[in-house]
Amino acid sequence: MTELIDTLTRQEEELVFEAFDLEQAWLLGTRITETARRAGHAVGIDIQRPGFTLFRSALPGVTPDQHVWLSRKANVVLRMEKSSALVEAQLRAAGIDPFASWLGEDYAVTGGSFPIRVRGAGVVAAVSASGLASMEDHDLVVEGIRAHLAEAANR
Repeated sequence: MTELIDTLTRQEEELVFEAFDLEQAWLLGTRITETARRAGHAVGIDIQRPGFTLFRSALPGVTPDQHVWLSRKANVVLRMEKSSALVEAQLRAAGIDPFASWLGEDYAVTGGSFPIRVRGAGVVAAVSASGLASMEDHDLVVEGIRAHLAEAANR
């Protein structure tokens, strides 16, 4: 579990944006959606900040339940300022059942949502995926963020 926590923590330290606005949300969300579409994944993708959805997509096969999971995963990130996978791993390492957590029914402590952290500003949004296994949702989001930041660095 320690190795997983270290990996997830490193991802959050590495995947930091210089800026994040509506255009960046559109580009990132579209990139993740297109990656999922090409792979044939039935997923929903969401980028939100408190009270404001910046991006949302649903690929064929997504169920209405994914809409709920997207919001619940994002709520974890926006409250804890860590990826939902990291929160889950830390709770498990402490011997706490993440599904019986004190957060309540508006939160899903399972992988698939990642913080949009802006250098000098902190967490400004959460990007989430739902439809795959939780760590596959997490990996899809991380892959998208990594590619988005690499492209931005080369501009």
